[in-house]
Amino acid sequence: MAEPTDLVFNIAEGWGTRSREAQVPAICELLRVPYTHSDSLTLALSLDKAMAKRVVAANGISTPAFVCIDAIEQLGTARLPPYPLMVKPACEGSSIGIRSRSRCENVGELRDRVACLIQEYGGAVLVERFLPGVETTVLVMGNGPEARVVGIMEISPQSESAEEFVYSLEVKRDYRSRVEYHVPPRMPHRVISSIGETALAAYRALGCRDIARVDIRLDEDDAPSLIEVNPLPGLHPVDGDVPILCGHLGIPWGELIRRIVGEALARLSK
Repeated sequence: MAEPTDLVFNIAEGWGTRSREAQVPAICELLRVPYTHSDSLTLALSLDKAMAKRVVAANGISTPAFVCIDAIEQLGTARLPPYPLMVKPACEGSSIGIRSRSRCENVGELRDRVACLIQEYGGAVLVERFLPGVETTVLVMGNGPEARVVGIMEISPQSESAEEFVYSLEVKRDYRSRVEYHVPPRMPHRVISSIGETALAAYRALGCRDIARVDIRLDEDDAPSLIEVNPLPGLHPVDGDVPILCGHLGIPWGELIRRIVGEALARLSK
């Protein structure tokens, strides 16, 4: 604090709690140090998938029906969406806990997966309807009325059925041989537009700043639904979804970083 910095470039994941991504931004706010990306409230809210889904649903944005499970015994009384179901930790990111077996087709698979996640990670487990349509991820940048969709990327499996495809940790670790990325997506313009509109609405509903990656999946009628919003997206220059998407758009990694800083500086100058 003797020589305050001009700007913190925030990539901190934090540690230990469901609001861990808010820890470093909260410290910056306390010390009045400016930083990039969303504020502590948005980062905490978005990491809790169930809370984020409640907020976007309250804003009229479609998201798969879900329940939260804290103990395996709750499955007996929970009002579950129809199978197949997607099961994941409610408060994790970076595909933690999302495996190929996260898609469950019956109560036996569901109980096994929920029990495994509770034992391995603790905390709540999100059980939501699995949508059979195309998986996409959307890069949104900007602030307030100037926020805009930069690009939309279709994530297509190379060998397995698209209707059963899970963009799991196993897939991401071997993405070159498991998936193909298409920018723009291979679908009608009206569907692409609706995906972008949904992503931008979710970005604004959660109060995102500067940049976020928004995951959208289509249902059986090609209608988009929000899966989750990541206001602190991975920026690994080779393996990160956002840099991969930007590569397809002709945006080099260094330019992506420059644009994030530029959005933050423009926001802070107002």
